[in-house]
Amino acid sequence: MDDESLVNAPVQKRIYAVVRQIPPGRVATYGQIAAIVGGCTARMVGYALAALPPETDVPWQRVINRQGKISPRGAGDGSLRQRLLLEAEGIAFDQAHRVDLGRFGWQGPDWAWAARHGFVPVPAPDNR
Repeated sequence: MDDESLVNAPVQKRIYAVVRQIPPGRVATYGQIAAIVGGCTARMVGYALAALPPETDVPWQRVINRQGKISPRGAGDGSLRQRLLLEAEGIAFDQAHRVDLGRFGWQGPDWAWAARHGFVPVPAPDNR
């Protein structure tokens, strides 16, 4: 996938490619992913991640909302599963169930990778 250009790929494929760049122990926000991908919104990122099959290799759990919280899911245990997956990667939550984006926030993709695939790296959010 890394050798294949993503410049003209469908937005959903571009979202997944960016999310795959988030390393274990780091999180990004829906808005951050949308800004890097371009041409989409935070909501579109959420819909794309919600559409992933259970056996996906896309680390969807590493994308949270701008408040540093896990966005509520519909029926099921998705929010709890997401929190457990993040905690297993060493990500801590405070008493208000927030992740410190200053500490655990992803700084964005490698600039060379981003340029090669037509993405625009943006500064990571900081909830401090």
